[in-house]
Amino acid sequence: MTDKKENILNTALELFANEGYNATSTSTIAKQAKVSEGLIFRHFENKKGLLNAIMQDVESRLQVMFATVLFEENPKEVISKIIKIPFSIKESDYDFWKLQFQLKWESEYYNPNKMKPVSEKIFWAFSQLGYDNPEHETQLLNQILDAVSISLLRNEIKDKTAYQSFILSKYKL
Repeated sequence: MTDKKENILNTALELFANEGYNATSTSTIAKQAKVSEGLIFRHFENKKGLLNAIMQDVESRLQVMFATVLFEENPKEVISKIIKIPFSIKESDYDFWKLQFQLKWESEYYNPNKMKPVSEKIFWAFSQLGYDNPEHETQLLNQILDAVSISLLRNEIKDKTAYQSFILSKYKL
């Protein structure tokens, strides 16, 4: 990938994450990236093509991030690893994850099946651990982790280590 193309993607990611996809024009992206708007169209065809290029990166990152959970055979470790994921996100990647949360509200980009393998693995872990209602436990943990992730992205959790330990202790991990 060329430096200019990467610059356009990074600039678009920052603007989409902080200003919103619909509120960000290609001319704004071009101006901030210090490139011509025509170059954006040459590389990505249009704004949707630019977002699609960013979303391709999503799939790669999600696969890498959740691979250790999906291949884990110890049910306690499954729960522990899934809880630790939001706390392991680097601040330099916050814009990327902010955009993912924003796109949950865009029907074209929201795909509830994207996280299905992870939810199935969490369900399996709760089942193996003898929880009374593994389906509700899975849903609750996913909702807790969504809320925690949002709070982390907003820098609302001051002591990340203590909060992670608190959640792990709730599950006796």
